[in-house]
Amino acid sequence: QLRLVESGGGLVQPGGSLTLSCTGSGFSVADTTIGWFRQAPGKEREGVSCIRSTGGTVTYITSVRDRFTISRDTAKSTVYLQMNSLKQEDSAFYYCAANSRDFCDYVPGPFDSWGQGTQVTVSS
Repeated sequence: QLRLVESGGGLVQPGGSLTLSCTGSGFSVADTTIGWFRQAPGKEREGVSCIRSTGGTVTYITSVRDRFTISRDTAKSTVYLQMNSLKQEDSAFYYCAANSRDFCDYVPGPFDSWGQGTQVTVSS
């Protein structure tokens, strides 16, 4: 059974850093496209970053490019989202999701399986 578990969220001051982890079981992160999404209260869930299964190609939305880094450790079956220079507008519930097909997208539809999420709050 495919399962995703996020961790690493918390409260951080503006300008600070957090690293989120998404650990998968029942599948190989090397063979699966993984996306990070976030959802703030009253807003749509939006794609933040994604790493494709083939070649490990990564993508980011404009607002996080140069601040966030997605990576994967296949030995640990984990995908990370390193978040630097955090802003208040980055506050949201963050989810990782798996797409059994080999492409990234910024909308949730193509992603088959989801973790339970982890809260990120950026506040002074």
